[in-house]
Amino acid sequence: MPDTSLAAVVRAAAQRLADVGVPDPLVDAELLAGHVLGRRRGEVQAAIVRGDGISSDDAAEFDALVTRRSGREPLQHITGTAPFRHLELAVGPGVFVPRPETETVAQYAIDALSNAPEPAPIGVDLGTGSGAIALAMATEVPHARIFAAELSPDAHAWASRNVAGVENLTLVLADLGEAFPELDGTASVVISNPPYVPDAAIPRDPEVRMFDPSMALYGGEDGLDVVRVLSSRALALLRPGGLLVIEHGELQGASIRELLTADGWRAAATHRDLTLRDRTTTALRP
Repeated sequence: MPDTSLAAVVRAAAQRLADVGVPDPLVDAELLAGHVLGRRRGEVQAAIVRGDGISSDDAAEFDALVTRRSGREPLQHITGTAPFRHLELAVGPGVFVPRPETETVAQYAIDALSNAPEPAPIGVDLGTGSGAIALAMATEVPHARIFAAELSPDAHAWASRNVAGVENLTLVLADLGEAFPELDGTASVVISNPPYVPDAAIPRDPEVRMFDPSMALYGGEDGLDVVRVLSSRALALLRPGGLLVIEHGELQGASIRELLTADGWRAAATHRDLTLRDRTTTALRP
């Protein structure tokens, strides 16, 4: 008789995922089991240690999800959620899945808003995608007023779901190059995780290559087309001394500092993420 313990089923699933090169096969198997069983990952691990079984219906549903993940469909599309800082975001086809490294990018904006002298400082997230950065700013700095723009109707729909009911956050469907003219000269912080992959570069991960929307990935021949637009739009939006925060690829820091400095920004500086790769460039509006 086949072993129908949760431990055996999860172990077999992790092996299937490992065989096709999924980066964290056991983590994904446990999270998918938790999704089917309605339990957190820690509860799944406890159930495995206890020797709990799994019903045939749950096992069949789990098997189907593992098959999807084996095809390199992003885990977050399968579960419908992605964690970001303290948030749980709704995500799926048509929206860029937020990454852990972006959590450190958001911190620069959150710190600047927390320390801004205004009683209700303004933060702007250009190209908000799922709404991750904007929501983090709005919920972690509740006295701030946050404005987020997204051009893709698909991504905007996901962001709308995520920001519903957050009173200090305004979301619009707009091109980041033209968004929020009424705020010109008033923002304390402008942040963006723009598309920055050069058009000819093929992302390594199948999850990115096959499932992330190309509009959220590609930024022209050198990957910096949107950064150029951001530079000029943020100069208009920010008050003097306001902070610009840009996420980018690990080899783009020097080019972005050069571009920003040429546009008149002060104190352009590049910062590393938790994996010690260049990830964020900040600059101050003169």
